[in-house]
Amino acid sequence: MDEHQHGYLHDKDAFLKRLRRIEGQARGLQRMVEEEKYCIDVLTQVAAMTSALEAFSLGLLSEHLHHCVVDAARAGDDDAARAKVDEAVAAITRLVKS
Repeated sequence: MDEHQHGYLHDKDAFLKRLRRIEGQARGLQRMVEEEKYCIDVLTQVAAMTSALEAFSLGLLSEHLHHCVVDAARAGDDDAARAKVDEAVAAITRLVKS
């Protein structure tokens, strides 16, 4: 049996590109604080970075549901499928609370 591959691997480059963009936003925020930029401008950039992280998280969650959860369900192992769904629910709960 093949080892399970994570759902995001087929689009790994796009996920990494998003993370690099988020990393750049974090550096930009640091620079804004170092340069003592207006607090509202900093907060605007924080909101942009938060949105970028949320979009990344939702994309990763979508991949998990479409691949990991579906693969577990297709395998016919009800316990494994329920465990994957429980993982997804826990991840969604963490995202909503953050």
